[in-house]
Amino acid sequence: MIEGILIEGLVYGIMVLGVFITFRVLNFADMTVDGSFPLGSALMVVLLLGGFPTPLAILAAFAGGCAAGLVTALIHTRLKVPDLLSGILTMTMLYSINLRIMFNRANISLLKFTSLFNRITGWTADTLGGLWGVVIFCALLTFLVKTALDLFFHTDYGLTMGALGDNPQLVISQGMNPDVIKISGICLANGLTAAAGALTAMYQGFADVSLGTGIIVSGLASLMLGELLIRSNRIGLQTLRVLAGSVLYRGLMYLARDYGYHINMTPNDFKLITGLLIVICIILSHNRLFRARRRKR
Repeated sequence: MIEGILIEGLVYGIMVLGVFITFRVLNFADMTVDGSFPLGSALMVVLLLGGFPTPLAILAAFAGGCAAGLVTALIHTRLKVPDLLSGILTMTMLYSINLRIMFNRANISLLKFTSLFNRITGWTADTLGGLWGVVIFCALLTFLVKTALDLFFHTDYGLTMGALGDNPQLVISQGMNPDVIKISGICLANGLTAAAGALTAMYQGFADVSLGTGIIVSGLASLMLGELLIRSNRIGLQTLRVLAGSVLYRGLMYLARDYGYHINMTPNDFKLITGLLIVICIILSHNRLFRARRRKR
């Protein structure tokens, strides 16, 4: 149980890092995530079954997610479509594209394929036992992505991207094109989301066209849970709390799944639980801001 929580929390944490970039850094409500996540899983499964190595399949998934983000960004910046509608349009089109990638099949299994996670489990079965080898691999990979993002946001371009979400006029006054920065940020966010979808498909052993349904909601819930855990303006702690929130959210879902039967809870209630978690996080955040303002007065 603990291994599963950590693996899913870390893998989905990469997706939540993408949500963090769009929703918190760029202040861009991006719904493309619901389409780019299954896009990554579809590319992963098809390429693995086609004989391609795992690193290349992950890079292809990342590139596919970047392409999906590029479509959303161009619809928004060039056609002046609102951010929310731009993401919904791309997400809708990706449903058909994902089916095309999977040869018009809604589900493709990897059960007869020995994936990297299966190999890691076999290599570490005698020393670590269970799925702890996969946990260590996912932790190293996730924190490698986190470290790369931390370094990126300390560069001039990364700082400019961070300023764009708070004060676009400041970026314009510096002689930089805000559309270019926004496009690159959306591409990066959806690339991370698709990479997380690829790892999820390898872990679960299948790709499904509906794998991304509601994934943006779980990403936002994880993001808000992390913000309740750690309060900081430092980018290193902000990305760390994203991962912590993702692990906590997966833990709560596991508890609901394993012990929810005591209150007649079924898997059909998970979306309700996620929505309630977001509402609770918003209420707690507002109360925290209210108390902070009272202290200043």
